[in-house]
Amino acid sequence: MTASELSALHDRLNDLTSFYYIQKGKEEHLLKQREEKQQRLHDITGKIDLLEKVKLLLQGAGEYAREQSKIQVEKLVTYCLQYIFGSDIKFEIEINEKGGRIEADFFVETDYEGYKIRSQPQDTRGGGIIDIISLAIRLAMLQSYYPEIHGPLILDEPAKHVSEEYIVNVSNFLSEISELLGRQVIMITHNAHLAEISNTSYSISQDKGISVVTPIRS
Repeated sequence: MTASELSALHDRLNDLTSFYYIQKGKEEHLLKQREEKQQRLHDITGKIDLLEKVKLLLQGAGEYAREQSKIQVEKLVTYCLQYIFGSDIKFEIEINEKGGRIEADFFVETDYEGYKIRSQPQDTRGGGIIDIISLAIRLAMLQSYYPEIHGPLILDEPAKHVSEEYIVNVSNFLSEISELLGRQVIMITHNAHLAEISNTSYSISQDKGISVVTPIRS
């Protein structure tokens, strides 16, 4: 082999050696990038897992809060119904998720000669049931609202459809609720029994289109 051939071979070897180290450097850089991306993927996966757990926790907390609110409202409304109509009646709420929204259905369960009858409020004992349920739910929302709402309970024709058989019970209930909650009750009513429970009451009539206010009790 001539000197020129040896020199060419030597140059070729140098070129291959340089190419090898360049490629080796690229490989090491790619390996480092892969390691960094794997670590990043691991971190992201951990964050996703954490977020999923937080999501489940929040959902669970939401469901727990809903369930606790449901129980409290059921108890209060049932208490109101039983105070006025008797112990054979119970209020229930069914909570369902439809199309990503939470919906609640109301039911009244009554005991009739040993049989449990469950129906919606509008189908039970006429409008009186709806009046009392509406009143009780308003009380529940007022008492559970945060921040706390102060001030009187204002009622417009409460128990308008409740029969005379139960209207005295409504009167007693409103008196006890006012004292128990420490709230003044301001009420507009045409019912004499409800008007008699107040500490102060006025009769409002019209004379030739002019309102006339007459004190009844003060």
